[in-house]
Amino acid sequence: MKKELRVVAPYGDTPGDGAVQMSFTLPVPVGDEARHAALILAGKMGFQDSKVVFMEGIDEAFTFFVVYGRTRESVDFASIRVHKVEYEAMEPEEIHRFIQERIGRKIVVLGACIGSDAHTVGIDAILNMKGYDMHKGLESYPGIRALNLGAQVPCEVLVARAREEKADALLVSQVVTQRNSHLENLTRLIEILEADGMSEDLVLVVGGPRITPELAKELGYDAGFGPGTLPEQVASYLVQEMVRRRNTGG
Repeated sequence: MKKELRVVAPYGDTPGDGAVQMSFTLPVPVGDEARHAALILAGKMGFQDSKVVFMEGIDEAFTFFVVYGRTRESVDFASIRVHKVEYEAMEPEEIHRFIQERIGRKIVVLGACIGSDAHTVGIDAILNMKGYDMHKGLESYPGIRALNLGAQVPCEVLVARAREEKADALLVSQVVTQRNSHLENLTRLIEILEADGMSEDLVLVVGGPRITPELAKELGYDAGFGPGTLPEQVASYLVQEMVRRRNTGG
C-alpha cells in the first residue's frame, strides 16, 4: 500500500534532513570575498550549515555559485489543492476518431505569439508538422486545420483572422514576462474578444513558461498549459471541451 504523504521536507542523504542545493549569481568578482558573500546570503535566506561547493567567475564582475545547505522548513503535502486542466488524454489516432464521431467536421485552430513576443518555439511545438520530442504537431492531424500565425501578432489581427477563418479555438503563446507584458497582452486579447462578442464562441488556451491553469482561468482563458506540454494533450483538451460545450449549451 502506498504511504500517504503529509508533512514533507527536502531530502538529501536521509528522509527529512532538509538538504538543499541552490545556485545563483552575484555581481562581484570571483575570490574569497565572493565566497563569503554567498555564505552570508545563504544564511540570510534561512539556510544552515551552508557550503559553497562550486564557484566560478563568469567575467570580471560576476561570480556563479552552487551552494549546499539545510532548511528546517517543511510542507503539508496532503493539504495542497492544485487546479488542473481536466481532460482525458488521447493518442492522435483516438483524437481523429473522436473528431469524426463526435464533431463530424474538421475543427479550425489558430495559434500565435501575441503582442511583442517573438518566441515561437512553444507555439511551433504544438502546431507545426514536426512538433516536439517526436510528437507531431496539430498540422499533422487530419481532423484539424491548424494555422500558425507566428510571432508578434497584434491582438486585433488575431481576432480578425479568427472571425475570417471561423475558428473553433485560439492557442496563444506568451514567453516574454518583463514588466508583466504577458499579463497585459493576454488581458487585452480577452477584452477585444469580449467587445466583439466572440469570447464565448472560442476555446481559449494559453501556454508559456509562466502560465499555470490558475493564472489562465483568472485572466479569462479556458485552459493554461506550461512547459513540456505535448500536442496531443492540447488536442485532447480542445476536442473534448468543444463536445462538452455542445452538450451543456455553454
